Amino acid sequence: MARPHVVIVGAGFAGFHAARRLSRLARGRADITVVNPTDYFLYLPLLPEVTGGVLDPRHVAAPLAGALPGVRLVLGEVDELDVARRQVGYRNPTGRRDRLGYDRLVLAAGSVNKLLPIPGVADHAHGFRGIPEALYLRDHLVRQLELADATEDRAERAARCTFVVVGAGYTGTEVAAQGQLLTGDLARRHPRLADVPIRWLLVDTADQVLPGMPPRLSGTAARVLRDRGVEVVLGVSVAEATATGVRLTDGRNLATRSLIWCVGVRPDPLVEATGLPQEHGRLTVDEYLAVPAHPEILACGDAAAVPDPQRPGHATPMTAQHAVRQGRLAADNIAADYGTGRRRPYRHRDLGFVVDLGGWQAAAAPLHVPLSGVLARAVTRGYHLAALPAGRARVATDWLLNALGSRPAVSLDLVPAAAVPLETGAPETVRTGEEARCAP
Repeated sequence: MARPHVVIVGAGFAGFHAARRLSRLARGRADITVVNPTDYFLYLPLLPEVTGGVLDPRHVAAPLAGALPGVRLVLGEVDELDVARRQVGYRNPTGRRDRLGYDRLVLAAGSVNKLLPIPGVADHAHGFRGIPEALYLRDHLVRQLELADATEDRAERAARCTFVVVGAGYTGTEVAAQGQLLTGDLARRHPRLADVPIRWLLVDTADQVLPGMPPRLSGTAARVLRDRGVEVVLGVSVAEATATGVRLTDGRNLATRSLIWCVGVRPDPLVEATGLPQEHGRLTVDEYLAVPAHPEILACGDAAAVPDPQRPGHATPMTAQHAVRQGRLAADNIAADYGTGRRRPYRHRDLGFVVDLGGWQAAAAPLHVPLSGVLARAVTRGYHLAALPAGRARVATDWLLNALGSRPAVSLDLVPAAAVPLETGAPETVRTGEEARCAP
């Protein structure tokens, strides 16, 4: 009898942990294939430290070939689902199209940058969902200070030293914190910028930093940022963006060359392409993660509207904690169908959160115990090291070297602006072609 073929679409938090768990449970009784645009699992929470010049990008990317023994990796971007034939269609990195058949399918395609209908944003802002965007932003920050140093135009110098981050959630807060430390370090190497303010603005329509978090911890993050000189602008958004600046909804005009978009995420475009039932843009699933009327298909992570047992009538938030747990549960429930264990509904317990503010600062609430300062920093780094599937020693070494020295001040220009557009269904890959090569 032929072994069942399980196809997992995506190798983010949900897909990676589904594949790793299932490979251990199956013990050779099923063929497991992961289809993913890249050959690595990205530990996304440490990406701001890549932009901040603290971590080498390779150290937050776990190679799938080594981390998922016994699992076949197919490089490609899935953009088609044929439910009747039980096949997925994908395009590989060379552009060639192909198809894969499945007996069981796990849709864990994840999410991409969330767009809003604001004039100019899609053309002039850059998101923060993948290594290419993080590398582009790091080089961009370095280059802006170098260009500011070179110009004699005071207005242009001020604009190049002004950085606007939109979105004060986890990502935006950490990007602003790391970016401010990086540019402050860089500015000290440019004597001509000694009297030029390096402005960072963190903008959000919410009434607090880290919306939805306890006020005490939100207040800690806001205080740390403000003490460093970051301008926290709440109750405000971007009304329009141009190549030379942004206009805020409170009427202010800011001259800047740096608009960093961290407003949030939306499900991968594959979700809509499947034609399966959806809730608020996410795939509809039951408490066992199964798609209604298609028990052979499971969905988890940001792509799935998994019912939240703690908030009846709502789906679980799009967070890494939920994605990891749901990925593991998807593996357990598939294994149960083949005689290992039993099917279980999704249940969870909130373990709290950690926010790295750079330097010796962080805000954390492990098991809902609020912490700040050095202790929160230790808890935050300990959590990340424990959660990393590989490369812990390399990450710890990077942290040590950063504590002992300064951040790198080199712009390699490996990723042009046109290679990482905000409006993309694949932020983990770069856009190729003449447009990317000719980008300014």
